[in-house]
Amino acid sequence: MRRAALVYDDALSRHVYRPDHPLKPVRYRYTYELLEAYGVFGFDNAEVIPPDDATDDDLRLVHDPEYIEAVKSLSRGERRFNPGRYNFSDWGDNPVFPGMYEASRLVVGASLKAMELVIEGTFPVAFNIAGGLHHAMPNRASGFCIFNDPAVVIAHLINRGYRVAYIDIDAHHGDGVQYIFYSTDQVLTVSIHESGRFLFPGTGDVQEIGVGRGRGYSVNIPLAPYTDDELWLWAFDQVVPPLMEAFRPDVVVAQLGVDTHRDDPLTHLALTTCGFIEAVRRIISFSPRLVALGGGGYNLRVVPRAWALAYAEFAGIELPDDVPTRFHELVGPRLRDPVPKPMPDSLRADIRDFARATVELVKQLVFPIHGL
Repeated sequence: MRRAALVYDDALSRHVYRPDHPLKPVRYRYTYELLEAYGVFGFDNAEVIPPDDATDDDLRLVHDPEYIEAVKSLSRGERRFNPGRYNFSDWGDNPVFPGMYEASRLVVGASLKAMELVIEGTFPVAFNIAGGLHHAMPNRASGFCIFNDPAVVIAHLINRGYRVAYIDIDAHHGDGVQYIFYSTDQVLTVSIHESGRFLFPGTGDVQEIGVGRGRGYSVNIPLAPYTDDELWLWAFDQVVPPLMEAFRPDVVVAQLGVDTHRDDPLTHLALTTCGFIEAVRRIISFSPRLVALGGGGYNLRVVPRAWALAYAEFAGIELPDDVPTRFHELVGPRLRDPVPKPMPDSLRADIRDFARATVELVKQLVFPIHGL
């Protein structure tokens, strides 16, 4: 029987970036409440664990002390620091909002709690749906991300001697995590995403493979807009399982953004909840221990369904497709998406060619470094 922890407290979902901001933390509460409505937490193998706050020492593992102090000060409404220096602005992706330091510190603390539960052996998998803020850089916010919780978790793990693989299936390239570990062979970072030619942050090309000892340990699988379940999973299967077999991580940290969905308003991929959960199953299959994190996802009818499916999969629980009635208005009547209409043959051929070219180049540049 699988056991899985959901690291959650309503405090993770209360902050608001800005009323019109696309990242809405209320999606975490919706996910939790949907799982609760299904009765998931009545099973012995599913448990909700509250998070603890991260400390500034935790944050300093990847973030500059000055940046941490700036976030703390700006969060209090002080004017000691210039927001623009740290990529904050009232109108952009990264607005300053009251309590942002406390909210962001709690997200990192929730991811660290998931890590501790996994490495102490209490649970083989723990999921922080509020985590996965993979764009934050050591000295600045980026892409809705203030502190980089996946990187803090990974830094803790490698400091304790663990061999770590980071798998990022968000539609956006996991640039912050890649940047922080670009020169080490202690971490294998793999990001499968919509190509930066079409989408923020504009990075994540196949040729970004790491430097020095890290050469070959940063892996990118950029895909074309409108890539669907079948082609996405084909590209994943061609690259990720062989690398996992060669690298043999002790712990996998997975960023499970669901902005790959065909109805996401900010991206251009065409996955369904069915394709997403197939990706989750693959990650489970090669993860000896798994720290699962949330990430992108900006359609509030999609995110709770996808992450509820993921958590149920972690716990080995089969959820009925009929959504509890009181959630119909919020997420719709069905948990799983219907089969999409076939795309035109000419478009499919172009997308397939793009995926094939990406996979072949990854195999040329990265596989030999790992003896593949």
